[in-house]
Amino acid sequence: MTALPRPRRTRGGESKGQDGTGSGTRTREQPRARAFGLRTRLLAAFLLVAAVSAGTTSALTYREARNALLKTAQDTAVSTFRDEVERVGWGLPVHEEVLEATLRDLARTGRPRPWVVFAEYGSLRVSSGENPVSTVITPELRRAATADRYGSFERVVKDGVPYLTIGMPTVFRTDPDGVLPTGLVLYAVMRMTDEQINVDALLVAARNGALPGLAVALVPGLLAARSVLRPVRELRRAARSMGSGRLDTRIPVRGSDELADLADTFNESAGQLERSVGELREAEARARRFASDVSHELRTPLAGMLAVTEVLDQDADRLDADTAQAVRLVSAETGKLAVLVEDLMEISRFDARAAELNSDEIDVAEAIRKTLQTRHWADDDRIRTELPAGVRARLDPRRFDVVVANLVGNALRHGGAPVTVLLRTGASSSGTLLLVVEVVDRGPGIPAAALPHIFDRFYKADAARTRSPGSGLGLAITLENVNLHGGTIRAGNLPGGGAVFTVEIPLGAEEAGR
Repeated sequence: MTALPRPRRTRGGESKGQDGTGSGTRTREQPRARAFGLRTRLLAAFLLVAAVSAGTTSALTYREARNALLKTAQDTAVSTFRDEVERVGWGLPVHEEVLEATLRDLARTGRPRPWVVFAEYGSLRVSSGENPVSTVITPELRRAATADRYGSFERVVKDGVPYLTIGMPTVFRTDPDGVLPTGLVLYAVMRMTDEQINVDALLVAARNGALPGLAVALVPGLLAARSVLRPVRELRRAARSMGSGRLDTRIPVRGSDELADLADTFNESAGQLERSVGELREAEARARRFASDVSHELRTPLAGMLAVTEVLDQDADRLDADTAQAVRLVSAETGKLAVLVEDLMEISRFDARAAELNSDEIDVAEAIRKTLQTRHWADDDRIRTELPAGVRARLDPRRFDVVVANLVGNALRHGGAPVTVLLRTGASSSGTLLLVVEVVDRGPGIPAAALPHIFDRFYKADAARTRSPGSGLGLAITLENVNLHGGTIRAGNLPGGGAVFTVEIPLGAEEAGR
C-alpha cells in the first residue's frame, strides 16, 4: 500500500495569531481658514501623491516578495513531504514502534528545514519528537486532511511563532486504478522563523526605501510649486499696481499653458480697463471744464441781473400788484441762480484740487457767533447754542463759516426747531485731540435710505421736494471743506427724533487734508 503518486495540493487557509497587524486611521486636525498658503498646499498635495505612490509601490513589492518567499518554502516542504510519504510503503495493522521509527526517518528528510512529524490513527497518537506539535494542528486542517485524500496545508501562528502545517492521509491500492484510505493521517510541522525574519527584513527595506523617495520628491515638488506660484505672484503684484492707479501694468506671458492664458487674459482686461478709465476721465474732465466755464460765463450777466433786480425790488412798491409780484419772483430766482453758480464754481475748484486752506488761529465760539450774526440767526428763537469759551484752533475762517452756515441752514430748512449748535473738544480712538461741532434739530430725522447719500451732490432725501430753497450742493461743499481741514463729518438720527450732524477736526492738523 502506497500513497497516491501525485496528490493534488489544495489551497489551505492562513490563520492569524498574536502577531497579526491591524491598520488604524489617524484623524488630522482640521486647519483653520486660510491657515496655509498656496505654496504649502501645492507641496502638501505633491507629497501626498508621492507618498501614496511610494506606499502603494512598496506595499505591492513587499506583498509579492513575501508571497514568493513563503510560497517557495511552502512548495518545497509540501513537495518533499509528499515524496517522502509516497516513498514509504504502508501496511496494516499499524504498530506503534514501527510507526515511531518511520516518523523519525521522515523528520530527518525534512526540507527546507527539519520537520516534526505527527501521526494520528484512530486513538493512536505518535510523534517524531518531544515537541507538542499536536496543538499547532488546527481542527480545520484535520477535517481537510481527513476529507480530502490529496491532503492539505496551512500556515498558522502560535505564540508568536509562524508554522507551516501539512496534513496528508495515507492510502493503499486496491487495483491499478483504485485506492482506499488506511485511516492513518500524517502531519508535518515546520517552523518558518527564518522566512519570517526575511519577511520582516523586506518590510524594513520597503519602508526605508519609501522615506528617501519622499525626500527626493520634495525637490520636484518645490520646482513645480515655484513654476505655478511665479505667475500667481506676478498677477498679485500687477493687480496691486493697478489698484494703486497704474493702469498700464502688464504681465509677461511665458509659455502656452493655462497660466499663460490667464496672464494674456489679464493683459487684455487691463488694456480694456485702461481705455475705459481713460475715456471716463476725459469725459469727467470735459464735464468739469464745462461746469467751470459755464459758471464763469454766467457770473458777469448774473452780476448785471442782480444789480437790476435790486433796483426793481426797491421800486416794487410803486408798481401795480401783478408787476410787483413778477419783479419779486425774478429777483428771488436770480438770487438762487447766483447761489447755484457760486456753489458750482466752488465745487469745480475742489474737483480741480485748486482749493486752498488759509488757516489762522481763531476763537471757535466767537467764529460760530459771527456766522449766526451774519445770517441774522443770532436772535432767532429757533436756534440755541452751547459754546464754551476758550476753545481755540487753527482753521480757515471763511471755510469754517461755510461749514457752520450750511449745517444750520440745512437744519432750519429740513429739520425742526429748536436747532442746537454745540461746541466741545474730544479725543479720537488714537488719542488725537479733536474739535467737535454738532448741529442738532428736532425734526423728523433723515430717512435710513438717504443716510448713505446725504452728502452726494444734488441729492434730495425727499424726491418730491424738487423746488427746495438750496442748490443741492450745500452738504457736498461742507464735506469738501471739512476734508480740506483733515477732519470728518457724519450724519445720523437721535433716538428721540431729529437729525444730528457731527464735525470732527484735528486740533492743530489743518494741513492734513491737503
